Amino acid sequence: MKLFPESAAVQLEFDKVKALLHEHCKSEYAKHKALNLRIHTRLAFIETELQQSNEFKQLLLHAMHFPNDYVLNLQKDIKLLSIPGAVLSGEQFVQIRKLALSIQSIFRWFDNERRLAYPAMAKVISESYFEKAVLEMIDEVLDETGNVKDNASEDLQRIRMSLYKRRNELRRMFDKVIARLAKSGFTADIEESFSNGRRVVAVFSEHKRQVGGILHGESDSRKTAFIEPEETVGLNNEIFSLENEERKEVQRILRKLTADLSVYAHLLGNYQDIVGEYDFIQAKARFALDINGQYPTIIDKAHVSLVDAYHPLLYLYNKNSSKNTIPVSINLDDKNRILVISGPNAGGKTVTLKTVGLLQIMMQSGLLVSVHPTSTMGVFKQLMIHIGDTQSLEFELSTYSSHLRNMKHFMEVASGKTLFFIDELGSGSDPNLGGAFAEVIMEELAFKHSFGIVTTHYLNLKVMANKVPGIMNGAMAFDEEKLMPMYKLVIGKPGSSYTFSIAERIGLNPNLIKKARQLVDEDHFRLDKLLNRTEQDLRELEKKEVELARLVKENERLKKEMTVVMDKERHRQQVELLKEQNQVKEDQIAYLKDMDRKLRQIVLDWKKTEDKNELVKQMQSLLFRKKEHGVNNKLAKKVEGKYKEVNADIQVGASVKLKKNFQVGEVKEIRGKRAIVQVGLIPMSVDLADLVVVEEKTA
Repeated sequence: MKLFPESAAVQLEFDKVKALLHEHCKSEYAKHKALNLRIHTRLAFIETELQQSNEFKQLLLHAMHFPNDYVLNLQKDIKLLSIPGAVLSGEQFVQIRKLALSIQSIFRWFDNERRLAYPAMAKVISESYFEKAVLEMIDEVLDETGNVKDNASEDLQRIRMSLYKRRNELRRMFDKVIARLAKSGFTADIEESFSNGRRVVAVFSEHKRQVGGILHGESDSRKTAFIEPEETVGLNNEIFSLENEERKEVQRILRKLTADLSVYAHLLGNYQDIVGEYDFIQAKARFALDINGQYPTIIDKAHVSLVDAYHPLLYLYNKNSSKNTIPVSINLDDKNRILVISGPNAGGKTVTLKTVGLLQIMMQSGLLVSVHPTSTMGVFKQLMIHIGDTQSLEFELSTYSSHLRNMKHFMEVASGKTLFFIDELGSGSDPNLGGAFAEVIMEELAFKHSFGIVTTHYLNLKVMANKVPGIMNGAMAFDEEKLMPMYKLVIGKPGSSYTFSIAERIGLNPNLIKKARQLVDEDHFRLDKLLNRTEQDLRELEKKEVELARLVKENERLKKEMTVVMDKERHRQQVELLKEQNQVKEDQIAYLKDMDRKLRQIVLDWKKTEDKNELVKQMQSLLFRKKEHGVNNKLAKKVEGKYKEVNADIQVGASVKLKKNFQVGEVKEIRGKRAIVQVGLIPMSVDLADLVVVEEKTA
């Protein structure tokens, strides 16, 4: 992305963001990349960077381990590896081995499922591979501490075996010498020491001539002499020679290992970059957690749609101070490309402007941004900014001259892929003349379809924003009663500067305020006052909308509760009705069983008795006593106890009893010879002949 001026990133405090990102980096690779963060314009690259950061962020949120704990800076060692004749030490090979182990862990972590779940992170290793020969070659020669193994070569094994034997012989012989000299009282308190790698005995200086051997030196006090006994000189010489042979053989083995691994120098360099890249990704993810960074939708066109956006540095400061940060929502599209923000000083206009600019640079640098995930951000080719006093001493330009010089550049190079920010457009000159030039500048930038944000106090720009296509007004809300800015952006209307209101609230002399008003153009004053009143009315309207939304939400809650209660009551009545119907059926079954038993008895008596007439009478009485059965029915008794039959016509609204099952309901509708009867909550269609009018009995 092209920036104008060159200090644009610093003015938007992008350098502070890079410094915070740098603190999360462990490797030199990641630290260098953080401090030299590039702002890209390729959509595919930006999306990959953002997705990588977001995927690692999810790992951190779910406390999932990623094997990038071991981060080393081995650029010098790997570069040395590729130089012919160079020799790496055992310690250096241990570090290279740890690098290979780290890469092995990373490749194992990315199984098939994780490659699908974290595709952007998997791209880092997509063009590389793990070479197990690196570990095998090192493990064949060195142990875990970096020492060359005894079996690294036959010569080394022979030399070390000889050393082991000679050192044992020397130890036994030396012990005998010390015991003999100690018995004679020649040895000093420390008895023995080493000088130039050779074992020596410490004797009192007055006895040094009585001990045969080589004098290696004396103590600073001249009281102790260090002598190599003549009995051990030969063994010491052999050991010294063997140790030289060992060093040469170890050096030869390390040189060969260096040469063998040199073919993998480029691959190891790639491993170092991979580890550094994952370190950089984790740093971006941790920084995103600090600022509540999210992954918005990215489109390859000029577009700004920020929902609940925060200035990341202000968010961090307020979070550390346990304060709330007020978000801002802005939408710039093909229809409304330029936003003119007005309002009182210290109301948040410049902070809003910087928030949009910094978030845009961060996003195009591959950093997650502090916005709501539903935000949509486009890709811009260039970003231009003019904030504050940019007076140039070098060219002896005034503030306004410098301002116009920058505006000239804006108008010459701006395009549909330009995002610009101008703080206090037209300031530094006569208000009328400066305002006129400001209108011309805005019209030209709108004509070139550029996107941007402008802050101003000029009334003519506020009026212009409602007339010129592509330009819209915005205002920073202000609490006139408390005389405090609300740091809230309201889109669609201009804002008042509250000049006289602030003067009145702070207690300025009323005569001075009146005099100042007289000096101001009446139309100008009336418009500012109108803006003032409109903004306060809008605040009241917003409060009412919030209260209305609360009441609607409460109404929905009560409606749901009532629905639940009605469903429960309907279910209870249905259960009661089913119970009553089941009770009727049980009585009928009991009646039929009693009938069956009595009929069977009559059949038996028919076979036994000769008087058939008596049995015929019993059978008739049993089969045709329906009234007696109705009286005995429990439900019928219950209904008759509560209701009494009335000799009246069946009409809509009358209480009726169903003759068949003794249920009581209300007539809702009469259709010919049938009626719709509401029994509880259930409507039933019943023949009029099966109904009888009833009324409740009085107590």
